[in-house]
Amino acid sequence: MKHKNLWILGLALLAVLAYTACSSSPEKTLLDKYFHAVSMNDNQTMAAMAVEPLAIEAVSHKVLSISPEAVEPFRLPELNQAEIEAKKKMDDHVGPVVEAKDALDAAQEELDNARTSGARAALKKKVAELQAKYDEEYNAHKELQAQYSAAKEAAAKEEQVALFSLGVKSLPGIREMSGEVHSKTVQISVKTKSGAEKKYDVLLKRYILKDQAGKPNTGRWIIVKFEPVA
Repeated sequence: MKHKNLWILGLALLAVLAYTACSSSPEKTLLDKYFHAVSMNDNQTMAAMAVEPLAIEAVSHKVLSISPEAVEPFRLPELNQAEIEAKKKMDDHVGPVVEAKDALDAAQEELDNARTSGARAALKKKVAELQAKYDEEYNAHKELQAQYSAAKEAAAKEEQVALFSLGVKSLPGIREMSGEVHSKTVQISVKTKSGAEKKYDVLLKRYILKDQAGKPNTGRWIIVKFEPVA
């Protein structure tokens, strides 16, 4: 009988431990620490936990839901390659733009020096055609510049978030690493001093990477951003 009671007590203890483990999920723990920092106006701690810290006025908060954990391949190598290719396209197009501008300038100089009305008429037509050609090349180059800027920004942003999760300021070779990105969206409800309730979707991420030698680089869960729920 005594052994049976001990067995039942053991089961109860395991149930309590399991409940405690569930209730203290990494998502809840992270958000509890973040809002404690908010309540203390501890900007340094907030900045160490969130990529885009948000000082939310709150007297209390609670977790409403946690999405299933998503796992995706680490995309920085792909984004880095897209940046390299976009830069090459932009650089390769400098020549055609310069050539079009030189041709336009030369024709304009001929027009300025023309003496007869017939020559001026022919050169005006030529300048107009070359102007259109230059405008086309110039606008195409602006588009290539925009594509390069977007590719560069996307790669830099992914690198920034990855480094933040890994807890380092820089990591040689990170753009060639492989690995996984784990993410969850946690919806929270926040109560303000006035009694109003606001909801936010909080995006959390964690990076688990390997370098080319297979050495693991395991990151921590971080807050990427807060999105107000309408």
